[in-house]
Parts: sequence; structure tokens; C-alpha cells
Amino acid sequence: MLGITDFWTFVLGTVAIILLPGPNSLFVLSAAARRGVGAGYRAAAGVVVGDAVLMVLSAAGVASLLTAYPPLFLVIKYAGAAYLGYVGLAMLRGAWRRWRTRHDPAAPRLLAAPEPAAIRAPFRRALVVSLINPKAILFFVSFFIQFVDPTYPWPALSFLALGLVVQVTSVLYLTALIFAGTFLATQFRARRRLAVTATTGVAALFLGFSFKLATATAG
Repeated sequence: MLGITDFWTFVLGTVAIILLPGPNSLFVLSAAARRGVGAGYRAAAGVVVGDAVLMVLSAAGVASLLTAYPPLFLVIKYAGAAYLGYVGLAMLRGAWRRWRTRHDPAAPRLLAAPEPAAIRAPFRRALVVSLINPKAILFFVSFFIQFVDPTYPWPALSFLALGLVVQVTSVLYLTALIFAGTFLATQFRARRRLAVTATTGVAALFLGFSFKLATATAG
């Protein structure tokens, strides 16, 4: 069908990959927890657009360009690692400020204070988080190519169908995260220690993603 081989194997592999924690899903969860369902969906839209761009670039052969020109890969890789590190550090600063003011009489008002810049403008931030990982381009082309029939005369249709499967699965998963995030938000408002612990944990994960990307190779 449309030049796709082992379609259900592809679907199962896609579900398994999307369920793995990553900076995209964590950013959407954080945006929903901090700013509600609307912000969560704006962040999810940024992820969907970013992934679509990466899939188009993969089909267009940009993965070969990154492999053939290591300096280009390094520039994108370190820029992406720096941005993820910035997001993680901004969240850590926010958690530290909240912990320092835990006994402040104005604590209820402080919970509604403006968020760190790293999690404002959720669509744009999520789009950047999606686009900064050069490994994602390499992954998409290496994963998709396994399920495209090389004899099919219109491979673009095969890539389009596979991309739609990825996007639909991603949207369903991100929707679940968004509503989980709004539930967590009500818990955070009632339990400041929980909010600080959760924010610190997410920040640590972003710093871990930053280190992982900084040490990644094109192979």
C-alpha cells in the first residue's frame, strides 16, 4: 500500500519511539502544567510543525548533507545543546526562586508570576526545541527508509503516509500529556514542595538532553 512495507511494524515502532521521554514531550507537559491547555496545544503545534519540517528535510536528503559535512553537523549540534541547556537552567532558576519564597506571605500571588522566558511563547519555543536536533533528521531518514519499497515509483507518497502516521500518533500522545499537565498544575498550586521537585526534575532532564546532544555523533 503506497509503497509501504510492514506497515503495522512501522506503527508499533512509531508508538514505542514516541513514548520515549524527550525534550519535545517534556516541553509540552511543562507548558500545560504552567499555563494550561491552550498553551499546551500551542506547544504541541510547534512540535508537529517542527517534526514535519524535519521529515521533509530528511526526504530531501539533508541527512546526507549532515553526514558529508561534519562541521555543519557540529554547528547545529552545539547550538541545539546550548539551547536545551538554557531551557534547563531557566527552569532550575525558577524552581530555586519558588523554594526561597516558600514562607513568603505573598506566596499565592507568586505562583501566578510570569514564567521564565524559556517557557513563554510555547509555539515558538517548542518549534525551536524540535528543530535543533540534527540527530532527528538522521533518525527519520534511517527509520523511514526501512519501510519504503525501493521499487515504488512515487516514494514521496510513501514518506507522506509514514509521516502522517507519526504526526497522528504524536498528537494523540501530546494530548494525553497536555491534560496530565493541567492535572499536575492543580497539584502544584496546592503543594509547593511538589512543584519545586517536579520543576527541578524536568530541568535536570533538559540538562541531560543537552549533554546527550553535545556528545552525539553523526554515525
